[in-house]
Amino acid sequence: MRKTLKEIADLLDGEVVGDASVVITGANGIKEAVAGDITFLANPKYASLLKASSASAVITSREIQEFEKPIIRVDNPSLAFSKVISLITPDNINYPKGIHPTVILGKNVKLGKLAALGPYVVIEDDVEIGDKTVISSGCFLGARSKVGADSLIYSNCSIRERTIIGNRVIIHSGAVIGSDGFGFVTIDGIHHKIPQVGIVEIGDDVEIGANVTIDRARFDKTIIGSGTKIDNLVQIAHNVVIGKNCLIVAQVGISGSTVIGNNVILAGQAGLVGHITIGDGAIVTAQSGVAKSVPANTMVSGYPARPFNTTQKVNACAQNLPKLFELVKELKKRIAELEAG
Repeated sequence: MRKTLKEIADLLDGEVVGDASVVITGANGIKEAVAGDITFLANPKYASLLKASSASAVITSREIQEFEKPIIRVDNPSLAFSKVISLITPDNINYPKGIHPTVILGKNVKLGKLAALGPYVVIEDDVEIGDKTVISSGCFLGARSKVGADSLIYSNCSIRERTIIGNRVIIHSGAVIGSDGFGFVTIDGIHHKIPQVGIVEIGDDVEIGANVTIDRARFDKTIIGSGTKIDNLVQIAHNVVIGKNCLIVAQVGISGSTVIGNNVILAGQAGLVGHITIGDGAIVTAQSGVAKSVPANTMVSGYPARPFNTTQKVNACAQNLPKLFELVKELKKRIAELEAG
């Protein structure tokens, strides 16, 4: 691709400051960029990194008035740069088209217009698949499941019976949706399985990472709200309810019947016990162990999770424990000497 800076700015609804005739042939990060590349600066405090960059132009926020290199000023540099990446490096994945001859279709399956099923897909009875949805090779969709329009399910996903999936949902390889919740009653040392007869319901515009597991409800529904994005290797237990536009980062574990509000962030490896509530806009930092409910718009961290500022103070005090230990030893020694004298 060869485009002038002005042509790119027009596509981004941005404003060029500097030489608008500069020709751009690629896009890359600040450190990796070479002559001919365009890069981006999302946060002005990192502007010093650009001094060593070989990029020919920079996408910046509108806060930046001018720079040593030609710039395109936009409202959201990260989003704008993503559009440039898509423009320069178009999606070249060969998604399935049509119905592959190895597909196994059950009875009363409803396929929307231009829906595509890849090799060795298994679709059980009474499944509905929306318009332009793509199901890649080796996937399984259980009976009476529904997948909305314009969704993309990558290879080797298992979607159990009666699961409901919305529109424009992306599910990456290896995900298991609708597996049994972990429910047992122990009598005389024997673990008796509790039937899990609920479903999973996933809203519109959700993205689910590789090897994510979402358990069906014991009764009623496990729910993933619209716009929520789930990273790889996340475990979501039965009857969990996750609100809209949440970010669930890798290796998070959410125990059963926990309710998570809208716009919540759960950072990597956070663990949540069951039957608690995480309020709207809350942030749980990485590797936190959440043992009780978290109010809305609160940041917590640590194990057990506490308000972020409290955890910072506890950690700061912990750094002084070796000195305090030596001080206590010295004081004990002096007290013993005084008592002996």
